[in-house]
Amino acid sequence: MSAALAIDHLMFAYPGAPSPAVRIAHLELAPGEQMLLTAASGAGKSTLLHLIAGLLEPQAGRIEIAGEDMFARRAAARDLLRGRLVGMIFQTFNLLSGFSALENVMAALMFSPIPRREHRARARALLERLGIDRTEATPEALSVGQQQRVAVARALACTPKLVLADEPTASLDPERAAEAMNLIQSACRECGAALLCVSHDPAMASRFERRTVLADLAEGARMAGAPGRA
Repeated sequence: MSAALAIDHLMFAYPGAPSPAVRIAHLELAPGEQMLLTAASGAGKSTLLHLIAGLLEPQAGRIEIAGEDMFARRAAARDLLRGRLVGMIFQTFNLLSGFSALENVMAALMFSPIPRREHRARARALLERLGIDRTEATPEALSVGQQQRVAVARALACTPKLVLADEPTASLDPERAAEAMNLIQSACRECGAALLCVSHDPAMASRFERRTVLADLAEGARMAGAPGRA
């Protein structure tokens, strides 16, 4: 079985920057595995997630998700691949304002191979399973915790192989943060998705058996099967 995520010799630099924003020798995540990646703010964590999702294109290196090369395709085909294989949970949720919770999840299904006639029922069932019964409510009418659940439902709508979580608890108080991570981790286990969570929150460390620091990857440490570290 192919790794959920495999990165080799990745390098990305923003135009005019004096040094690369991301440089990774090797990173591999097994199917269903959950990993915490830590670094200081501005150290390239979000840039790395955008590269993995195919939203940015590296100057060098290779990124494969479930055996699929993200950059062997043109942009439109890459969008379809991302819709099929990757779920994303953002720090500020990035829900569509004015759209209902149901419509937010259905939007994620637009790039999936799931037949359009099944989108509404699938989105509603997923929301209800995650405790959202007001599926026609807009994000503005939902609590922060409910918005988080909608964001998780959207990330899992296409039954992805890999979920990327970018500082998913940064806007939450400690109690809500714990609830959110319980939800994210259990939902990923339930659908069999691997989880790569990036955060600089030290409270996250105890939740993950496997964790590493972004700078260690730049030094060329091979992390496949490596023990966790604080």
